[in-house]
Amino acid sequence: EEKWIESCLKNVFRQQYKNFEVIVVDNKSTDNTLKIIRDYQVRLYKINKFFPGKALNIGISKAKGEIIVCLSGHCIPKDHYWLKKLVTNLKNNKIGAVYGRQEPLPFTSNNDKRDLINTFRLERIVQKKDPFFHNANSAFKKSLWEKNKFDETVTNIEDRIWGLNLIK
Repeated sequence: EEKWIESCLKNVFRQQYKNFEVIVVDNKSTDNTLKIIRDYQVRLYKINKFFPGKALNIGISKAKGEIIVCLSGHCIPKDHYWLKKLVTNLKNNKIGAVYGRQEPLPFTSNNDKRDLINTFRLERIVQKKDPFFHNANSAFKKSLWEKNKFDETVTNIEDRIWGLNLIK
């Protein structure tokens, strides 16, 4: 995440919503990620073997708050209201989880741009029975996660498996 982590963290710490902590879960980075994050107030946890669900579960288990926000280093908040807008929907007890749009960056490949635009579209979507969930930019209550943790054995789509289990 060396290319993105500094922009990501700068924008996180510029949020209007101020009551949050930042936890970074690192899988033996060999780039400058660990050097970059030293300039920010984050709590760092390291893992030896990466599985997305395992990294998420470790970070979430260390979180002190009731609202959990997952943000991948390559998902850079667009404005100072990103966090407030993301968590506002969780005030409604009928909403289990929310995820935000992931927009292409200027250097995103054309194929990835197409996929991001097709996946996240421009309109707001409310899903009731669709298990699609994108944890790279998401929020949910920790109490909900305690009943339904991320699968630690899969190498991808752990967020969609989680979404399916949430609907069940």
